[in-house]
Amino acid sequence: MKPLPELPPLPALTRAECELVDRYLEVLDLVGRINPTRGTHTYTALRAAQALVGRATALRDALTLMHDRGESRLHATTLTRALRVLDGERRATRATLPPDSEG
Repeated sequence: MKPLPELPPLPALTRAECELVDRYLEVLDLVGRINPTRGTHTYTALRAAQALVGRATALRDALTLMHDRGESRLHATTLTRALRVLDGERRATRATLPPDSEG
């Protein structure tokens, strides 16, 4: 069995940025479960949609906290690196349309 490749370290983030990334990924995962082009059961999508309300509120709260603390800029390059380390690209793919198979 091959050892798993070592992931790059997470970039340095403020506690508020960590919260933002975590809440964003939670919302993204739920949207992926709701996506009608990827799912197979309405109950799964319904449960994800119900949970989305709370996770979206937590995401809003994370951004509010950042704003209140004076963190007025999102450092896209750093946040992108963090999202990539946390498998954000694969998770985002589940929230999009699948490739067109009629090509």
